[in-house]
Amino acid sequence: MQSTQFDMVLRRIATVLSVVIITLTIIGATTGILLSFYYEPAAGRAYQSLRAIDTQLNYGWLFHKAHAIAGNAVIGVSLIEIVILFVSRQFTKSWLTAWISGILFTLSAIGLGWTAMILSWDQEGFWRFSIELGTIEAIPFIGSLLRDILTGGAGISTVTVQHLYTIHSYIVSVAALVLAVVHLASVLWQDKQTYKKAEVIENNNLPQQPINAQG
Repeated sequence: MQSTQFDMVLRRIATVLSVVIITLTIIGATTGILLSFYYEPAAGRAYQSLRAIDTQLNYGWLFHKAHAIAGNAVIGVSLIEIVILFVSRQFTKSWLTAWISGILFTLSAIGLGWTAMILSWDQEGFWRFSIELGTIEAIPFIGSLLRDILTGGAGISTVTVQHLYTIHSYIVSVAALVLAVVHLASVLWQDKQTYKKAEVIENNNLPQQPINAQG
C-alpha cells in the first residue's frame, strides 16, 4: 500500500509538471508570435530589430525576456519530468504515450534553443553556431548536406538566419506544442486510471461484514 501511495504521489507530480510544461510552451509560443511582428530574420537586421523591440516598443523587453525564460525553463522542467516518469516506473507499457511524448518534447525543446542560437545575430550566437556547424559537418555521409541545408549552401548569412528562423518558428515550435498537448492528455488519462485502480484495491481491502446465520 505504501508503494502504491508513493507511486501516486510521483504520478501527481508528473501531472503538475506536464501542466507547467504546456503553460511554458504556450507562453513561449504566444510571445514568439508577438515578437515575430517586429523581428527581421536577416544578417545585421536581426540584432537591430531585437534591440528596437527591447528599447522602443512598449513592454517589448518583457515579451522578449518572457520568451527566453520560457524557452530555457521548459527544458529544465521536461528533464525533471523524464526523471519522475522513470522513478515512478511510468515508462512501462501503460505509460508508453506519456513516456515517448515526454522524450520527444524534451528533444524538441532543446531543438528550439539550438535553432534560436543564431537568431539574435550577436557575437556569442554567431561563434557558437560556427562551432556547431563544424560538428555537424563532421557527421559521416550526411554532415555536408545538413550544413548546406542550414546555411543555404554558403557561409553564415541572411539565408542562414532565414532557414533557422523557419525551422524554429514553423517546424520545431509546432511539433513542441503538439507534443506538449499529447503529453498532458496522456498523463491526465493515466493519472485517472491510476486513481481508479487505487480505489478498487482499497475497496477490496475493506473488511467484510459478517453474515448472521438464520435459525
